Amino acid sequence: MNFKRATRVADLIMGDISDILLKEISAPRIKFVTITGVKLTDDLRLAKVFFVEMGKDTCDPQTQTALQKATGFLKRELAKRLKLRYVPDIIFMFDESFAYGSRIDRLLSEIRKTE
Repeated sequence: MNFKRATRVADLIMGDISDILLKEISAPRIKFVTITGVKLTDDLRLAKVFFVEMGKDTCDPQTQTALQKATGFLKRELAKRLKLRYVPDIIFMFDESFAYGSRIDRLLSEIRKTE
């Protein structure tokens, strides 16, 4: 199989950011954040990191702010772990697909109840 380098590096970034958030950051707003995916540009300069908060269908603005403030620390830690010439810039984006999926699950369960 032939995979793009950006895809392989995005998978590494996803695992490393998840590990850093779990073990090294003590901010209470970030503790319940789950990284769902990373999209990396082909030139490896920009990483869009998608996240969700456990048990929530919407994004708390304070959580988004806490993640943005932690970006410098995350970039430094990624530089230590990844063997890349440049560490990509990180942009955190709320993953709305989970809210959409839970909405569909609710609708399906309502249909089952009416039948």
